[in-house]
Amino acid sequence: MWKGITKAPMFKQDSGQAPALLRIFFHDCFVQGCDGSILLDGSPNEKDQAANIGIRPEALQTIEDLRSLVHKQCGRVVSCADLVVLAAREAVSLSGGPKFPVPLGRKDGLTFSINGTGNLPPPSFRTGKLLDTFAPRKFSATDVVALSGAHTFGRAHCSTFFNRINQTGTPIDPFLAKNLSTTCPTVQSPNTAVLDVRTPNVFDNKYYVNLANSQGLFTSDQDLFSDSRTKGIVNSFASDQKVFFDSFADAVVKLSQLDVLTGKQGQIRAKCSVANTKKESLVVTSVVEEDMDLRGHI
Repeated sequence: MWKGITKAPMFKQDSGQAPALLRIFFHDCFVQGCDGSILLDGSPNEKDQAANIGIRPEALQTIEDLRSLVHKQCGRVVSCADLVVLAAREAVSLSGGPKFPVPLGRKDGLTFSINGTGNLPPPSFRTGKLLDTFAPRKFSATDVVALSGAHTFGRAHCSTFFNRINQTGTPIDPFLAKNLSTTCPTVQSPNTAVLDVRTPNVFDNKYYVNLANSQGLFTSDQDLFSDSRTKGIVNSFASDQKVFFDSFADAVVKLSQLDVLTGKQGQIRAKCSVANTKKESLVVTSVVEEDMDLRGHI
């Protein structure tokens, strides 16, 4: 059933869909756990916060469309939180990246976290701050470098990398700097640039090759090659794509299990953008009550 769903046109609309779905996954799980809170509407909400600028409405709609398809075929037995994880995994695979099983059984949260979005590491972070941000969640330096490899596809707005154009703290390829200054004459420019200058629409290890050539778009990217704690990991991923893919899959699975809700801690939303009413919470197929406790995998 899932294979048929992921062949739907929504996964092939444009080259920006895949990186957008992966970004939603990270920005959901790193705030208050993988609970689908980033999908919730409200005023204010997580989507409207500064760290989530550029979250694509089309990608959010893709997750809702998947929910509709899955619930139509299977009943309300799969949470929006699980669909965020599955959509990200499929987006990576369909873009040339690894295919790997992910644990399922998450429940959807009832609330979102405005303050929690401040925990998302900005692209201006140097490696030390990046490692410090992930360390309390038990992520190793290898995990951090692997997750940074998500920047192997997609685009970014000028405001997120404008500091790199004339930056002296981390090296930048002169040709890249010239191109970026043309694309972004000011920090307010509405334009975007590709995250990976070699294969911008493919999930591969060329991101790390870029770093070795001073072609990382973000400070947080390029500094991974400057810092002795992470340079060796960058080199290993640049020279062996399988090593990167395996490490990325491990890190994604670890991220997907952050602070998950199971059993009666959460719900399975009837619509991803809205918490269930009391009536909707009662109308759930009985199989949902059998707590999967993250034992099921797809």
